[in-house]
Amino acid sequence: MKTHTIGTPEEWRTARLALLEAEKDLTRRSDELAQRRQALPWVRLDKAYRFDTDAGSASLADLFQGRSQLLVYHFMFGPDYAAGCPSCSAIADGFDGSVVHLAHHDVTLMAISRAPLAKLQAYKQRMGWRFPWASSFGGDFSFDLQTAWTEEQQQEQPGAAPVEYNFRPEDQRSLLAAGKQGLPAEIAATTGTDWPTYIRERQGVSAFVLESGVVYHTYSSYARGVDGLWSMYQWLDRAPKGRNEKGFWWRRHDEYDQR
Repeated sequence: MKTHTIGTPEEWRTARLALLEAEKDLTRRSDELAQRRQALPWVRLDKAYRFDTDAGSASLADLFQGRSQLLVYHFMFGPDYAAGCPSCSAIADGFDGSVVHLAHHDVTLMAISRAPLAKLQAYKQRMGWRFPWASSFGGDFSFDLQTAWTEEQQQEQPGAAPVEYNFRPEDQRSLLAAGKQGLPAEIAATTGTDWPTYIRERQGVSAFVLESGVVYHTYSSYARGVDGLWSMYQWLDRAPKGRNEKGFWWRRHDEYDQR
């Protein structure tokens, strides 16, 4: 068992002041990275994407809901899922508190998934969420934004486009082999799928701007790039034992009492 250092108040203060300097440096570098994100070139999107929403069929421009900026969370909920990804669900638990503030700062926040709208609506009701959630079912949006792949791509069939995730080629075959059992299979089972079906979807966040009627893609991030959206991890990083993770410990918020 790990024994932690026990110190005096004076020793704690000395160590804390040293850490404070490192934290300040990290904050400054984080501010610089934010400016670099905003300085990325905008890419015009001319493709006529369509989505199913609570208000009916919508274009990508419609999703802005009258605002000039759109933040999209690519929620892992594929057409064959019975329930949303538990990790995405933990992240989405923090959306409702932010949506109203962002809306009053000219930013619309919403989730987009490939599952049909009826599935998303039912799950949203189960979770008690209010944030907007659109379905890209039957369209190319999730594929084009590197958060979904076909089974042929996954198996790297001849003629299929290569899989790229987080702006790098990804060997899906080795990923498939690694997830046949253990933790990956356990997580997939919570969505009512197997591992190959589960990882044909992937999480991410994308940003768009609407200017003079034209939609531009400005930013996307994937994998650990969405870590900052997990509010529970921001708290755990400040807790005495940190993340202290052993396996798949988190659950959907309505499942903890069932364990």
